[in-house]
Amino acid sequence: MSLLLRTPLFFSPNESHFKNPCFSHVSASLDTGIQRAPSSKMASSLQCIEETKARIVKLIHKAELSVSTYDTAWVAMVPSPNSSNEPCFPDCLAWLLENQCYDGSWACPHHHSFLKKDVLSSTLACILALKKWGVGEEQINNGARFIEVNFASATEKSQISPTGFDIIFPTMLDYARDLFLDLRLEPTTFDDLIFKRDLELKRCYQSQESEPYLAYVAEGMGKLQDWESVMKYQRKNGSLFNSPSTTAAAFIALPNSGCLNYLHSALKKFGNAVPAAFPLDLYSRLRTVDNLESLGISRYFQKEIQHMLDETYRCWLQGSEEIFMDASTCALAFRTLRMNGYKVTSDSITKLIPDSFCGNMKDIGTALELYRASEFMIYPHERDLEQQNLRLKDLLEQELSSGFIHSSQLGRNIDSEVNHALDYPFYAIMDRVANRRNIEHYNFDNTRIMKTSYCSPNFANKDFLFLSVEDFNHCQAMHREELAEHERWVTENRLDELKFARQRSAYSYFSAAATFFTPELSDARMSWAKNVVLATVVDDFFDVGGSVEELKQLIQLVETWDADASTECSSQNVQIIFSALRRTISEIGDKAFKLQERSVTNHIIEIWLGLLYSMMKEAEWTADNHVPTMDDYISNAYVSFALGPVVLPSLYLVGPKLSEEMVCHSEYRTLFRLMSTSGRLLNDIQTCERELKVGKLNAIPLYMINSGGDTSKDAATREMKSLIGWQRRELLRLVLEREGSVLPEPCKELFWHMSTVLHLFYQKDDGFTSKDLIKVVNEVIHQPIVVKEF
Repeated sequence: MSLLLRTPLFFSPNESHFKNPCFSHVSASLDTGIQRAPSSKMASSLQCIEETKARIVKLIHKAELSVSTYDTAWVAMVPSPNSSNEPCFPDCLAWLLENQCYDGSWACPHHHSFLKKDVLSSTLACILALKKWGVGEEQINNGARFIEVNFASATEKSQISPTGFDIIFPTMLDYARDLFLDLRLEPTTFDDLIFKRDLELKRCYQSQESEPYLAYVAEGMGKLQDWESVMKYQRKNGSLFNSPSTTAAAFIALPNSGCLNYLHSALKKFGNAVPAAFPLDLYSRLRTVDNLESLGISRYFQKEIQHMLDETYRCWLQGSEEIFMDASTCALAFRTLRMNGYKVTSDSITKLIPDSFCGNMKDIGTALELYRASEFMIYPHERDLEQQNLRLKDLLEQELSSGFIHSSQLGRNIDSEVNHALDYPFYAIMDRVANRRNIEHYNFDNTRIMKTSYCSPNFANKDFLFLSVEDFNHCQAMHREELAEHERWVTENRLDELKFARQRSAYSYFSAAATFFTPELSDARMSWAKNVVLATVVDDFFDVGGSVEELKQLIQLVETWDADASTECSSQNVQIIFSALRRTISEIGDKAFKLQERSVTNHIIEIWLGLLYSMMKEAEWTADNHVPTMDDYISNAYVSFALGPVVLPSLYLVGPKLSEEMVCHSEYRTLFRLMSTSGRLLNDIQTCERELKVGKLNAIPLYMINSGGDTSKDAATREMKSLIGWQRRELLRLVLEREGSVLPEPCKELFWHMSTVLHLFYQKDDGFTSKDLIKVVNEVIHQPIVVKEF
C-alpha cells in the first residue's frame, strides 16, 4: 500500500492553480439552460467539468486521507498480547521497510520544506520501530544518517513544530539510547532540545489546562507518565483522542483491549498503515460541503449534500463521539446543520467551547470555527451561545494583537481570515461577495499539522477551485448582460430624466446579483432591480421632487390603474413615474403568470399602493409637525422603507408556486415585517443626524421623545441595535425553520438575502456612498476572476 490512499487528487503546493488542459473560459459548458451549438472546445470543456463534478461527488460520499509514517511506526512498536518479543502488527513493520525514501527519511509525499521537524520525528519513530524488533538494519542506518545530517533543523525557529515536538522528539532520542541506537548528534543542538523539553514540561505542570495536552503527547512523557490518568481520556471506540500513536503508546505501557481493538479497526480500514487521526471521515466530508458552500458551487451537488447532512444529523442526535469529542467537528457540524435548516440545539457547542482553546493545544483555526458557529443564534434562550460569541471575539482579538497566530493548516492566511470574520459577521456578507473572496484567497494546500502532517483532498483541492472559477465567471457574464438590459430599461422609461432622483442603476442590480446569482433566477433579479429603481424614484419624489398635489395624483393613478398617463397626469414627472410603474408591474405580472399559473398583478399593485399610502402618511406627519408614538412610527415606517415592491413580487419568480393562502399567511407577513423593520432601524441609526437637520422622522429622536426625554441618544441607539439583533435572529429562525413552515424555502431565502444587503449597506454609512461598495460592485459584476499561474 502506498503512502497515499489515492494519489490523483493530491497536489503539490508549488504547482500552478490550473495546468489542467480542461481549464478554459468557456462558460457555456456549465448547466445554464442556454442552448448553443456545441463545438469541440465546448465539448471538451463540458467533459472536463463533468469529470470534475464526478470526482467531487466521490469526496462527498467518502473521505480520503493520507496515512502517517509517524503513527504507523508507533503502531508497529506494539507487542503481541501473546508475546512481548513479537510485534502485534508485523505488516506495519513490512510497510515501514517498503516505504523509506531515497534520502533515508520517511517523509510523506506532501512534505514541505518547512516540515523538517515532522520528517525528523517520523524518521526517528520508524527507526525505533525497526530497531525494537531487530529488522531492517540497512534502513536503520540510512535513517540514522538522515537524522544526523539534518539534526540542526530540530531547533530551527523557521521550521514548523508539530504538536508536542519539543516533548516527544527528545524523549524518542532517549528511547534510541535505551535501544543502543548509535546516533552521532551535534551536542549543542541536543542540549538545546533537552533544555526546551524540560522548560515545556515545567510550564505544563504549572497549568491544569495542560493535562489533556500531556495525555495527547503521552508517547513523549516516558517514565514520567501516569498512564492510569491518561486512560480517563479513552473514548468509546477504544482510542485516546482518535490518535493511533497515542493509543499505541498507551497499549505498550498499559495493555488494554479497547486500545487494541481500536488499532485493529484502523488497520482494517487503511491496510498496513494508519492515518494521523481516525476516524476523521465525518469532519472531512463536512469540510468538503463547507468548501462547496463557501465557493458558491454547492447547488451542483444538492442531492449528495442532502444525503451527507442527513447522515450527520443522525450522528448528532445519537450523540456521536466523532462529533462531540472534537471541537472543530462539533462547531462545523453545528453551523452546517443549522444553516441548512436542521433543528440542532446549541447546548453541546457551548459546553465544548470553554475547553477547546486552552493550554498547549491552541489552534486559532479551531477558535475561528467555534466563533463562526456561535454567530448562528436564532433562539431567544441561547444566552450562553451569545456569551460564548462575545468571549471568542475577545479571544480572537487578543490573539491578533499578540502577533503570533498558529493554525494547523499549512499555508493558511489565518490572521486575514480572523480579521475578516471579526469585521464582517455572517449576516452582513452577501453570497457572491463572499464567494469571490473565498475563491481569490483559496488555499488548496490540504496539508494539516498535528503531531505529524497529514492531508486530504476533502479539505481543499484544485477541483473545487476550478469549478468555482468557471461558475463565477459564467454567472458574471450573464450578470453583465442583465445590467446592460437594466440600464436600457431605465432609459426607455425616461427615469434618467428625473433630475430629483438618485441615479443608481448599477447598485440596484448589484444587490440582486450578489445574493441570488444563479442563471435560472434572471427574471427574479430583473424584477428586484427594477423595483429598487422605482422605489428609490418614488421615495425621492415624496421627499423632494413632488408637490402634495402631485403625490396625491400619483396615488390616484395607481388606484385607478387604467388611466391614460398621456392625458391625465398633471406633470411630466408624474407621467414618467406612473408610466414606468404600470409597464413594469404589468411585465412582472405577465412573467409571474407563466410560473404561478394565476394572475398576481393585482397583488403587486396592492403592494405598491401600500408603499404609497405609508409614504403619504409620513409626508402628512411632517407637514403637520406631528410626532407619532414609537409604535405608530414603526408600524408605518417598515412599509415606507420600500422593501415590499422589491422583495415580494420577486417571490413569484424564484420557482415555487405561491398560493393566495400563502401570501395571506402570518408567516409571510412576519418575514416581511422583521426584514423591513430591521432595515428601517439600520437606516435610521446611520441617517439620524442628517434627517434631524431636514426635519424628517427618525426612530432615534422619536424613542428619546417617547421615553419622556430621559433617554440619551447613545442609549436610544443601543436600544435600536438590540431590537435589530432580535429581529435579525427571529428572521433567520423563520427562514431556516422547516417544521410548521408554509412558504417554500427559496422564497423565504429572499427575505434573508435582503437582510444581508441591508446590514452590509448600512454597516458604515448610509447606503450608496461607501468606496468599499463601489469596489465590490465591480468585483461581482464587471471583473472576471483571473487565476494566476505560479
